[in-house]
Amino acid sequence: MPHNFLLHLSELSAEPLQGQIVRQIRAAILTGALSDGEVIPSIRALARDVKVSVITVQRAYAALEAEGIIRSRRGKGFYVKSVSAPDRQRLSLERLEEGLTPVIQAAVAEGLSSTAIRRAFIRILETTKRVKQMSSVAR
Repeated sequence: MPHNFLLHLSELSAEPLQGQIVRQIRAAILTGALSDGEVIPSIRALARDVKVSVITVQRAYAALEAEGIIRSRRGKGFYVKSVSAPDRQRLSLERLEEGLTPVIQAAVAEGLSSTAIRRAFIRILETTKRVKQMSSVAR
């Protein structure tokens, strides 16, 4: 992983540390911040750098390997696997659907209409796009 690529883990997050590692490395790969063939830190090195257990990193890497976005070479380490643009899009959509499904199910169970859910989604999307635009202008 490039030296300028840092994981930001929080013990205070509701998301487990393993999930934070998976999410952040996946995002770096899907956005192209990490490219095909790029070496990522060894399990021990990453565990030491982000101050988590080796088992936590091992499980995170196993999940990323199962998703098909990293590969291991025995004795050589872990590498970013080539992910085509359509596959990156598909993986991103799958993650989005996985995250939205329980939220939408809860909203429906609480009596919100499809129209109200769509409006809320669009409002959140528009706010997110504005924040992203403002942060890219500030750089």
